[in-house]
Amino acid sequence: MFKHAIVRTPSPNISEGITSASLGKPVYEAALTQHAGYIAALESCGVTVHVLKAEPGYPDACFVEDTAVLAERVAIITNPGAPTRKGEEETVEAALRDFYPGDHIEHIAAPGTLEGGDVMRVGDHFYVGLSARTNEEGARQFFHFLGKHGYTGSTVTLHEMLHLKTGLAYLEDNLLLTAGEFISHPELVNFRTILIEMKDAYSANCIYVNGTVLIPAGYPVTKAKIEALGLPTREVEVSEFRKIDGGLSCLSLRF
Repeated sequence: MFKHAIVRTPSPNISEGITSASLGKPVYEAALTQHAGYIAALESCGVTVHVLKAEPGYPDACFVEDTAVLAERVAIITNPGAPTRKGEEETVEAALRDFYPGDHIEHIAAPGTLEGGDVMRVGDHFYVGLSARTNEEGARQFFHFLGKHGYTGSTVTLHEMLHLKTGLAYLEDNLLLTAGEFISHPELVNFRTILIEMKDAYSANCIYVNGTVLIPAGYPVTKAKIEALGLPTREVEVSEFRKIDGGLSCLSLRF
């Protein structure tokens, strides 16, 4: 069960964030409104939300998930693979020191790179996507730290998607939401799956929070498939963040 979440207020220069989309630039005021709605959705699930100040030097810094991976016994500070994002992790680590003792905070070091969007937790096992942002050395260091604190991990190679969780969401009870290249992926064949068509692939980035699945607004087919299995959902509008390749999971660290 999640008790806490860390989020970061979007910066006024959010329109300069990294993107591969062709959806136009995000509107700062709209992003603030949507971010407030995101916080409200987390709070409605019983989570205490801790809000970090905007980082004007980092237009992508609202996507705090990429800066750390959190578990009960360890916080692993990442080394982002995108050069313009290196440094975002520093203020996140400072906030995490209120929750983790120093000897339970580990660091991915160069030449290793790892971003939290490439990490999916299933129980005490962590899947790591090898992507343009996360390399084999980053995964090796990550698995070393996991083992040190009693967890395990394995890799999933990506060929098409930005991050592992761009096309995956673990909804507990061995249930996995999958889209695109992850459908029938050999590393994921032992899960029960909800298949998402490519036209709705953005909705595969959901988050399970204390019994409720938060899903991007505007995907009725995905919503219906999840609810058909008895899981309650709550829609959250994140269209401004989609313009710079961000989704629901990207916007918080949950622990």
